[in-house]
Amino acid sequence: MKYRKFGSLDWNVSEVGLGCWQIGADWGNVTEDSAQEILKSSYENGVNFFDTADVYGMGRSEKFVGEFLKSVSERIYVATKAGRQINPHVAKGYYDKDLMESYVNQSLSNLNVETIDLLQMHCPPTEVYSSDNTFEMLDYLVSKGKIQNYGFSVQTVDEALECIKRPNTKSIQVIFNIFRQKPAEKLFKIAKEKKVAIIVRVPLASGLLTGKFNKDSSFAPDDHRNYNINGDAFDVGETFSGVNFNKALEAVDELKNILPEGITLSQLSLKWILMHDAVSIVIPGAKNKDHVGLNTSSSELDTISSLMNEINSVYTKYFFDDVHHRW
Repeated sequence: MKYRKFGSLDWNVSEVGLGCWQIGADWGNVTEDSAQEILKSSYENGVNFFDTADVYGMGRSEKFVGEFLKSVSERIYVATKAGRQINPHVAKGYYDKDLMESYVNQSLSNLNVETIDLLQMHCPPTEVYSSDNTFEMLDYLVSKGKIQNYGFSVQTVDEALECIKRPNTKSIQVIFNIFRQKPAEKLFKIAKEKKVAIIVRVPLASGLLTGKFNKDSSFAPDDHRNYNINGDAFDVGETFSGVNFNKALEAVDELKNILPEGITLSQLSLKWILMHDAVSIVIPGAKNKDHVGLNTSSSELDTISSLMNEINSVYTKYFFDDVHHRW
């Protein structure tokens, strides 16, 4: 495993981390034993950064992470998120210090820690990113020792550019993959200049970039790849990166044709992300330890610089017109 500096902080994080949405909810059933096996396997493969959220199984994911932390002595960085419990989900909820502190207190209890390494606002309404009230609330939580650092999980590049104007923003979490390339256009350069860490989520486009799906693939009723295919529950960009499923299958076939021998499509897709030096860490999820092994091994692959233009052309051909302007 290779490690990278996390923005302006003195953290050296594994360039492949673990996204913990899958062990909480919305990806079909994952048992507690399976969740602990995934966390342990990640740790044994050099992962030292777990990304979770209070709403992943309404505390289930955080509790699994907290339980695992008891078993290790080495430093593991934990990032969680808050805000999606606000109901109705409106901006003013993010400005309520008492409300947000109550969410953080619950996360501290779930994770069994005294302070949160990194708290991320969880894809809030757009006006939250530019409001002084947001940063007053976050700085208040830092001053009380509840959190050490804060960042933002965003939907759009414009939202990211807005919140990195603030000096205490330590990280941006954004969707970035072969099918969603807009962040590389201008966000990455500015984030690197400002020493803001970039956390990449949905790196495999909800599994499309594993190359394992076909036109007959189906998903469980409690899997967001079933119930959110049209964005009925949350932003459609979180499910298959917002791209058309059948068109994506065609793109996957083209990518398979350029795969180097001995490399899977998921490994290639993760390595493509890691070829961008502004990226601090990529956080694929996993449903078993074999997935973990494949994901983490992408860190050790040789450079794929000779394939970058060909890979990027697949995005231009299939998805640029559909998604580039949206997020």
